[in-house]
This record gives sequence, structure tokens and C-alpha cells, in this order.
Amino acid sequence: MTAAYELAKAQTEVEVFEAAGAVGGLARSIELWGQMVDLGPHRFFSDDHRVNRLWLEVVGREYHMVERLTRIYYKKRFYYYPLRPTNALWNMGCGTAARCVASYLKEKATSSCRTDDGASFESWVVGRFGRRLFEMFFKSYSEKLWGVPCCQLDADFAAQRIKKFSLGEAMKSALGFGNGHHKTLVDRFAYPMRGSGMVYDRMARFVQSVGGQVHLGQPVRRVLHANRHVCGVELEDGRRRRFDHVISTMPLPSMVRGLGNLPADVESAVDALTFRNTILVYLLVDGIDLFPDQWLYVHSPELLAGRVTNFRNWVPELYGRARSSILALEYWCYNQDGIWSEPDAELINRAVREIGITGLLRDTPVLDGHVIRIERSYPVYRRGYKDHLARIIPFLNTFRGLTAIGRYGAFKYNNQDHSILMGLLAAGNILCNRKQALWKVNTDYDNYQEAAPIIERRRAA
Repeated sequence: MTAAYELAKAQTEVEVFEAAGAVGGLARSIELWGQMVDLGPHRFFSDDHRVNRLWLEVVGREYHMVERLTRIYYKKRFYYYPLRPTNALWNMGCGTAARCVASYLKEKATSSCRTDDGASFESWVVGRFGRRLFEMFFKSYSEKLWGVPCCQLDADFAAQRIKKFSLGEAMKSALGFGNGHHKTLVDRFAYPMRGSGMVYDRMARFVQSVGGQVHLGQPVRRVLHANRHVCGVELEDGRRRRFDHVISTMPLPSMVRGLGNLPADVESAVDALTFRNTILVYLLVDGIDLFPDQWLYVHSPELLAGRVTNFRNWVPELYGRARSSILALEYWCYNQDGIWSEPDAELINRAVREIGITGLLRDTPVLDGHVIRIERSYPVYRRGYKDHLARIIPFLNTFRGLTAIGRYGAFKYNNQDHSILMGLLAAGNILCNRKQALWKVNTDYDNYQEAAPIIERRRAA
């Protein structure tokens, strides 16, 4: 939506075709039981001035800075994230904590003799945290999310989400040494008063207000081209529309297949890319002070849920005068997994049972449940995926008038700030005839997950 918004500001004729019934993609917001919720937890922060400037332009002053509280649930214990030494020692016990440190020191001592190149998520994490902490706090959650063994997952996931963080840095941070500002540990974030989707709803309204069109519930079947010069799109209902340029956020494999006549190596590369699905089970709980976290990570392998979001702890405008709370439990799967086709009632019962096991609700009753299924929500960074993209990207670059962006469209594990930046750059390329490399967005890991000082300063002004 960002690219359409920027193009509309420049008085360029724009049409948006959205397969869903609302804009925003994974960051959209919905109303449930008289309250607003997101499709999972979506905080916003960026150290890119262009992204912050646009976000503030759209949101204005209608946001709050939220103090983040996140914990990890593991073996009936709650661990603060980032690490708090007293809490960690109490939960682990001195013996387990000592074994974790010993495991870490062993890895550091043998790192020069290791033949593994660190290309897998498992080897990357073990090298920075030790084998014991990997098995406690990384293995189960990551395999729930991705559905593949950690040894088959590319280290890029760790490089994006954990960066250069290590147990040594965690201990320094916990004991008050070091600068205490590691980018993985952002503790404040900006959040719109009506949910993350407010940003994209406003962008869509602006596009319409200046004469652009936003078509909801209109999936695109394929991008049309003549001699690799894009000339429009074909909708699922068979209608064709002509355009000078197409910015695609369709899942990358679907978009590329629709181009037709693929070289054999490109076709095999496209077939090798996979996405993970998300099932969101929302529970209406008859209480308001359930637990203080915005979200928790569920690392216990005996529970299928991977994350729990408590929307009561974001901003008060989401729930208004309601005397209840909405929780969202996330489950991840592939199309062929049994849970994907389970009836809603079974999924809700599972979620009620699992949230009960955590003890988070104590005896507070659950009043109702609601299920949302999201296909292809996570591009799977299976080892070798970069080799597949390396064959696809040069092929796409031979097409004039075609830009692929976003988590789906570029097969990148984007946050909101990455996708906003992609949209800004895509619009700039079209308006100013630039050639900014969109494929490099979200690969500069040193600029990942910074706090948003620009937003805080503007807010205070």
C-alpha cells in the first residue's frame, strides 16, 4: 500500500488490487467482540528517517509509545526477555545455569576447530549460545515456526532476528555492563491507537481521495507482458487491465509461474520455495488483568502454540470500555498438516486447553473463540533458498515495468518497516527513473530493529 500511497501523492494514476477484503496484509487490524485486534503482534520501529517520516505523516499524533514486556514460557516457567539474572537463575536453578554457561564456554573454546561453516540456524545459534541454551530456548520454538529441523534452516533467520547477540552479551547486559542497547532488545515501540491496520487503511483512503482506485477482494491471476515488457494484469475472474507498471506483492512463486515460459533453472528454483501458514485462534476472556506481557513466546515442546498475544496490554483505544481481554494463540503449519484442516471448534478447544496449561488465566473463564487462517504468511528460509533466489532475481530483472516487493512478493521475512521502505523505494524508482536495489532491503542486518528516537522526539514536541 505504501507504493500506491507515494505514487498517488505525486498525482500518478494508481489502481490497487487486493485479494483480501481489507488492505494491510499481515499487518491489518480487525474488529472482534467490539474490540480491535491485529493479525498477531505488530510493533513498529525503524532507524530509517524516510520510513519514520512517512509513518508519522500518515498516523499523525494518534499513537502511543508502548513499554515492551515479553517473556518466554518454558517448562512451566516464565523467563523475561531480555535476560534478567535473578529471574533466570530462579527459574533454571544454579545447576542448570552453570551447565548453560559451561556449554557456552565449551563452544567458544572449540570454535576454531569446528568444521561447520555456520550456514545453518542450529550451528549459528549453538556457536553463540552453547548447545544447552539452544535446546532450551531456540530449538522447539524455531521448529514450531518453520516446520523443519533447525539444521535445515538457513542461518539468515538468526542473522535477522538475533543478529550478533550472544550469551556473553546477554550476561553483560543483564549485569549492567556494555551499552545495553543491542538492537535485538528494543524495549519501546510505536503503536497506532486503532491498531497497525490504521496506517494502511489511511493510505488506502488517501489513494481513493485523489482519484485512485482500491479494489478489495480482487485477486490477480497473473502479470501480463509482451516480449518481457509488462502491459497489465489478468484478474482471477478473467478480466484484463492495462498498466504501464506493475508492483507485485503476490507470493513470488505464484507471480513468476504466471509469467509463463520459464527457463528450466528458474522453474526448479520457484518450485523449491515454500511458505508456512498461520492459524490465529482468538479467545475472549472474562477478565482484564490476566498477565502483563504484550506477547509471550511458547518454547515448551508439549504445546503446539508458538506465541500468545494479549491485546489488552497494547493501547487502551483497542478495547475501550470493555471489561474483557482478547488473546491470540498462533499455530504454524503447512497445507498438508492435519491442524490446517481442523474444524474451528477443535482449534478453539485446543487453544483453551493450552492456555490453561500455561496457568496464565488461572480460573478466568473463556467466553468465546474465533479462528483466522492465513496462507503463506512466512517465507521459509530453508538452507539453499538464496541459491534459488539467485536464479529467479536475474530472470525478473529482464522484465521492464515489473517490481516485486514485500514479504510475499520478494520472499523476505520483512517487518513493517522493511515493507514500507520497499514501497518507498519502488515508488521512487518509477517516479524518478531510479534503480534502487529493492532486493537488498532487509539484508543489511546491522540496521535491523533499531529503536525509533525520531518518533519519540516528534511525539514530545
